[in-house]
Amino acid sequence: MSRMVGTVSRGIRAPIIRSGDNLAQIVTDSVLEAAAEDGFAIRDRDIVAMTEAIVARAQGNYATVDDIAWDVRAKLGGGTVGVIFPILSRNRFAVCLQGIARGAKKVVLMLSYPSDEVGNHLVSLDALDEKGVNPYSDVLTLERYRELFGYEKHPFTGVDYVEYYESLIRESGAEAEIICANDCRAILNYTKDVLHCDIHTRARTGRLLRAAGARRVFGLDEIMTAPVNGSGFNADYGLLGSNKATEDQVKLFPRDCQRLVDEIQKRLREKTGKAVEVMVYGDGAFKDPVGKIWELADPVVSPAYTAGLEGTPNELKLKYLADNDFAHLSGDDLKEAIKGEIQKKDGSLVGQMASEGTTPRRLTDLIGSLCDLTSGSGDKGTPIVFIQGYFDNYTTE
Repeated sequence: MSRMVGTVSRGIRAPIIRSGDNLAQIVTDSVLEAAAEDGFAIRDRDIVAMTEAIVARAQGNYATVDDIAWDVRAKLGGGTVGVIFPILSRNRFAVCLQGIARGAKKVVLMLSYPSDEVGNHLVSLDALDEKGVNPYSDVLTLERYRELFGYEKHPFTGVDYVEYYESLIRESGAEAEIICANDCRAILNYTKDVLHCDIHTRARTGRLLRAAGARRVFGLDEIMTAPVNGSGFNADYGLLGSNKATEDQVKLFPRDCQRLVDEIQKRLREKTGKAVEVMVYGDGAFKDPVGKIWELADPVVSPAYTAGLEGTPNELKLKYLADNDFAHLSGDDLKEAIKGEIQKKDGSLVGQMASEGTTPRRLTDLIGSLCDLTSGSGDKGTPIVFIQGYFDNYTTE
């Protein structure tokens, strides 16, 4: 009889990870212990994934407010700094903003509207329509913003981020001026020294600012790219992907992850004889249709993965085959016809109608999203995810 279970995603519990822990050993042992306890076998092309958080913690990859301030001051001069397009997040940006403000005399904070890059709304599109505001061209001062929209609070957190960010800047010892605009070049009317904090649009923003005559331009990915007084760092992503660790410290996105995933793959092969794929994952890449929040606040879903996870799905759409090519068949005849079509597929299916409707995304983004939803972000205690059957298809016995 054919195997009845397809993809299975399991959250694996692990010890609380501390700086200096041997994460390769801990992940390998946790998966093997879970398999023994829960009675499942490890197979070729199973997937082991771990959250970026435990990787960064094991690395001790942290930076303080003062570390950030030192780097901002050194790179942007310590005068008036335009800080543009930050996301609205206490976890992601509050501590970073404190460090930035401590490294400047004045911060001109420019917020995108009606929402930030990942979908956290300051105001609704309906409110913009009602007030006759054009978000593509209108630059709003804080006074004008308040006049139009009052004191809007985030529906989930209950925070007025305009007020919150302004208070953080002042409490950190800098003057604060707040504006709302969506053209990055609007900041150049206030200062020529700019720190742009957008994530996925950062290359374009930097290019536009430089072309428009900005003097010093840095992205958040260019702050904390090297150690400051012995701090952590990330040469590729800087402060992007960082999270609040304490009131005056952030955990940076992990670095040098490729060696880790390769080492775990090697250990699992030695222990089980199976070729298991391994990856590090952060935020998933999906959008909440109600809250409108796009989850991906990290610079990438996966900073490192083994070679077998490269690429995109290469799948046929079963319902297309059933409704078109084999509409005249049913029962076992239909089943065998579809199995035969799957078995003879060869090479890329890009552009073929039989693959229309399959998800056109990278494997690591799809799997990382599955992992993020499996492990959660709270107290489940499962920072390792073990996935089986992801690469199976209808013919797999």
